[in-house]
Amino acid sequence: QVQLVESGGGLAQAGDSLRLSCAASGRTFSIYGMGWFRQAAGKEREFVAAIRRIAGLTAYADSVKGRFTISRDNAKNTMYLQMNSLKPEDTAIYYCAASLRLGDLSRGYDYWGQGTQVTVSS
Repeated sequence: QVQLVESGGGLAQAGDSLRLSCAASGRTFSIYGMGWFRQAAGKEREFVAAIRRIAGLTAYADSVKGRFTISRDNAKNTMYLQMNSLKPEDTAIYYCAASLRLGDLSRGYDYWGQGTQVTVSS
């Protein structure tokens, strides 16, 4: 089992920055990839960014490329999402996820955190 806990969400204004963190515990050695997803009110959950735990390969949704940066600190079993130039359309609940398998970084996740709210005002 893997447990994931997000932190760092909150209120921001358009153009501001926020950094989300995701702390993993449990069988972290079994994790191949970690990712961030988000779900806005009334919409389906969507992929935001992901990173391979060992190799560091990253992937981003087109909507966040150039504004968001994903990183990880394996010594701390923590993943981060630096969000710059925030827009009102970034408002959503952000979820951390962990994958135990190789493959497409945008899908196939096995464990999920509870989510953290990010609200961006114009």
